Amino acid sequence: MLGRMMSLPLSIPSILDFADRFYPKVQIVSRTVEGPIHRYTYADAARRVARLANVLTRLGVGRGDIVGTLAWNGYRHVELYYAIAGIGAVCHTVNPRLFPEQIHFIINHARDRYVFVDLTFVPLLEKLAERLPSVQGYIILTDRDHMPQTSLSPVHCYEDLLEPEPETFPWPDIDERQAASLCYTSGTTGDPRGVLYSHRSTVLHAMAIKAADAFGLGARDVGLAVVPMFHVNAWGMPYVAPMSGATMVLPGPALDGASLAGLITSEGVTVAAGVPTVWMSLLAHVRQQGGSLAPLNRVIVGGSACPAALMDQFAALGVETIHAWGMTETSPLGTINQPTRATLRLPEAEQDAIHHKQGRPLYGVDLAIVGPDGAELPFDGTSFGPLRIRGHWVCDGYYRMETSPSHGDSGWFDTGDVATIDPYGYMQIVDRVKDVIKSGGEWISSIELENIAIAHPAVFEAAAIARPDPKWGERPLVIVVLRPGHKATEEDIREFYRGRVAKWCEPDKVIIAEELPHTATGKILKQALRRLYAGA
Repeated sequence: MLGRMMSLPLSIPSILDFADRFYPKVQIVSRTVEGPIHRYTYADAARRVARLANVLTRLGVGRGDIVGTLAWNGYRHVELYYAIAGIGAVCHTVNPRLFPEQIHFIINHARDRYVFVDLTFVPLLEKLAERLPSVQGYIILTDRDHMPQTSLSPVHCYEDLLEPEPETFPWPDIDERQAASLCYTSGTTGDPRGVLYSHRSTVLHAMAIKAADAFGLGARDVGLAVVPMFHVNAWGMPYVAPMSGATMVLPGPALDGASLAGLITSEGVTVAAGVPTVWMSLLAHVRQQGGSLAPLNRVIVGGSACPAALMDQFAALGVETIHAWGMTETSPLGTINQPTRATLRLPEAEQDAIHHKQGRPLYGVDLAIVGPDGAELPFDGTSFGPLRIRGHWVCDGYYRMETSPSHGDSGWFDTGDVATIDPYGYMQIVDRVKDVIKSGGEWISSIELENIAIAHPAVFEAAAIARPDPKWGERPLVIVVLRPGHKATEEDIREFYRGRVAKWCEPDKVIIAEELPHTATGKILKQALRRLYAGA
C-alpha cells in the first residue's frame, strides 16, 4: 500500500521559487568584479533568472546540455546556478585556479556548449579558445560599459542579452534525478574527474546542512559564502541561504583579510564558510589592525584540517569555529562538528579534544572505517583505518569515465583518508592514505605535526611530509612559513614539539621556507613538497 502524500520533485528551481514567495525582500549582496557593491532581493533575482532562462533557450541550450562558468562569487553567478539547472541543462563550474591545461581538459571533457566568464578570466580563456571545439560562444558577465576588447568569438555581453527578455519563463517539469551541476576534482594525481550532481542530491544536501546540527542557517542570519562558487557549489550556500530566508553575502574577487573584514562588519555577517587559508588571512588582518569581527558568531571551516590555533584565535574574538569535512564526491558535506547533550557533560579537556575532530555525519550519509582485511572496525576512538562513506549525495561514478569511486560492489566510496570514529560518533581524520608517515612500522599523523607547528606563535603555515630513512623507512620532515615580522630557527620549532607529541613522532628536521605550494582549492600540495624536500 502506498501513502496518500503529494509527490513533488526535489528541484533546484523550487528553492528560488520559495524565497521569491516567502522572502521576496531579503537581499543578495555582492562585491562585483567592476568594484561597487551590488544589492538586490530574492524577488529581483527570480525575475532575472527567468530572463536568463529565456536567453539560454534562445541560444539553443536544452535539456542535458553542459554550460560552463568561470566566475567569482557574485549575483550573476547565482543567476546561472538557477537558470541553467532550471531549464534542465547542467551548470558546469570551472575552477579558474587550476592550471590552464587542466582547464582545457575539463571544458573539453565536459563538452561545454557555452562558457559564461567574469572579466578577470577573459585573458585565460583567450589563450585556450582555439582548443575548445565544443564551445559555441562566450558570454562575459558584465554590462556594456565594462565590456573588454577581446579575441573571444562569438562573444556576448551578459546584461545586453538579458535586457530585452521577459521576466517570466515556462519552467519545464524536471525529474529530480536529472543532472543539475558538474564539478571536477582538482586532479593532483592524474586528470581531474567530473562529479555530476542531481537536483535531488543537491536539495537533500542543502536541507541537511541547513539543520541546527550543521550550519544552522536561519532567516535571522546573514551568511557570507567565502568558499568559491566555482568549487563544489560553494558548499551549498547559494541553495541554503534562499531556502532559509537568510541574507546572502558574496565577496567577489576580494578575498584578502581587509576586504572580508569590511564585508563582515558593514553587512552584519553572522555566519561565514571558507577554508583555513582564508581565515588565517582574516585573523592576521584583525591582529594587525585591532578591532573585532562582530556580529560574526560562527565560521564553518573545511577543505583541509582546521588547526587548533585557528580555533583558539577565533574563540578569543567571540567566534565559534565549526569544523566540517567532505569532498567533491560528497557534495561536499559529510560530517560537521556540533556538540551533543552527552559531549557537553564531559570534562572541558575532553570536550576540547572532540571539538578538534571533523565531526559527526549528517543524516543522509553513513561512515565506516575498515581494517586491512576490509572488515569494519569498531567506533572506539582508537582503531583507525581507511574511511568509507555512502549516502544520498555521494557520487557512485564519475562523469564520462569508466572508473568507479566505490569499493568494488560494496556500495561504499573510498575517501582516501585514514580516520577514527569515537563512541559518540565523531570522526577524526588521522591523515590522507598517501600522506601518512610510516616510521619503524608505526604511523605518524602529518596532520597532528602540522597542527602543532601552526600553534607556534611565529608560524603562519606548515606541512609535514615523509622523507626516506635507511633505518626507519620514513621519518617526518616539517616545512614551515613564518608570520610576517616574526623570527624562529629550526631548533626553536623542533623544541616546540617536545612534550606535545611522542619522542619518536618528533620531526628530525624542520625547514623554514618562503612559501608553500597549494592546489587550486587552497590545500597544500604535498606532492610538490615531496619532490622538493624528500631528500632533505
